[in-house]
Amino acid sequence: MTTMLHKTIFALALVASAAGAQAQTAPAPPPAPSGTTDPQQQGELVVDVVGGVSAPLGIAVPVMPTAEVANTPAGRTDVLGQQLAQIVSTDLRNSGLFKPLEAGVKAVDYPEVTAPTFDYWGPAGASALVQGFIRANGDGTLTVGCYLYDVFSRRELARQGFVVAPADWRRAGHKCADMIYSKLTGEGPYFDSRVVYVSETGPKGKRIKRLALMDQDGENHTFLTNGQAIALTPRFSPDQRSIVYMSYLDDRPAIYVYDIASKRQRLLVPNTNLTFAPRVSPDGRWVLFSMAVGGNTDVYRVAFGGGTPQRLTDSPGIDTGGTYSPDGGRIVFESDRSGTQQLYVMNADGSQQQRISFGSGRYATPVWSPRGNLIAFTKLGGSFRIGVMSPAGGNEQLLTEGAQDEAPSWSPNGRVLMFFRSTGGGSGRADLWSVDLTGVNLRRIPTRLDGSDPAWGPLRP
Repeated sequence: MTTMLHKTIFALALVASAAGAQAQTAPAPPPAPSGTTDPQQQGELVVDVVGGVSAPLGIAVPVMPTAEVANTPAGRTDVLGQQLAQIVSTDLRNSGLFKPLEAGVKAVDYPEVTAPTFDYWGPAGASALVQGFIRANGDGTLTVGCYLYDVFSRRELARQGFVVAPADWRRAGHKCADMIYSKLTGEGPYFDSRVVYVSETGPKGKRIKRLALMDQDGENHTFLTNGQAIALTPRFSPDQRSIVYMSYLDDRPAIYVYDIASKRQRLLVPNTNLTFAPRVSPDGRWVLFSMAVGGNTDVYRVAFGGGTPQRLTDSPGIDTGGTYSPDGGRIVFESDRSGTQQLYVMNADGSQQQRISFGSGRYATPVWSPRGNLIAFTKLGGSFRIGVMSPAGGNEQLLTEGAQDEAPSWSPNGRVLMFFRSTGGGSGRADLWSVDLTGVNLRRIPTRLDGSDPAWGPLRP
């Protein structure tokens, strides 16, 4: 990927807050010159995410100092400063677009946060520099400051600060990484987000499958269900307060809604028929699902609060896997009505159903990009691979080469896909993986146990 060029620069002073955070009190910044805010016109340090990765941008993220070491419920502030720098480095490295300098770079004193020693960082291999600080406040909160510098032009590019509860200290690191990523790539953020998935353990044929929730980097892991009933296909509601999923509670598969705060669940559709594959509409009003009635499976929708299901498809084939477009106006789903498993789109009311996939093999598990410009899918044909195509069915591109990759889910910014990869045999297992739209940056996501069917939530509020 081509990267970076720096020349003159504009400095954009930003003071923002994370969810649950308040405006910061930060060290005095350098003066902010006026000028255009178009980085390309100004020759600003830029990471090109369009051309593909050939050389990740060198970036330094030294330990974030603290003016005074203090004990907090999250730990000592000097230790938190080390951990915050590591979170930022890891997020940026995992994007595939950045190459953080390894540990051992020089320490930064608190006053140096706003007065970098650029003469050191350039020869050390850094084109960009991230410096920050952490401070314990008298009211029990923490302030985390984050500054981004262009090393060669010796200018500040952006700054952001967060006041967080001690329990949310990791989110400040993800927010800092999001600010840097967005500033240097022009892309939307995605690090401060969560993933719900199916955690698996035990031998094949007797797997325990339960819902689990974690940050996108695999941290802050929590089990939501106890494994007494098999849980499958979880998906967030848009407000991230609830999760819809399929459960074999009472030995009959049906769709439930799990409330994250109360840890309670409710049956959404009476389980007189087999119901599965739930997906919530972007406005949170509807839940798409599939239901088998009299041996025929169609796509239905039901109000999020429950009610009488409305059938949207009416073909003799198996119609399932429906997901909404970002504006809620259309639905993509899979159907074998043509004789093979293919992708179709239709209006949200079920009208104007149209086939969009015509390549060799079969297509499954479609999901619309948050940007609306692509549909991701599982391509079946000798192996299972992850691919994308336009909503009209053109420009098909396969992103993975795994023997059994399936069930893609989009990152909030629509540039990365998470999916699961299974291995065969009696001891086969499943792991979560991610890949970006270049198909180059493939990596395994750490989970406490085996993992399958991930659903990537939107940015946290």
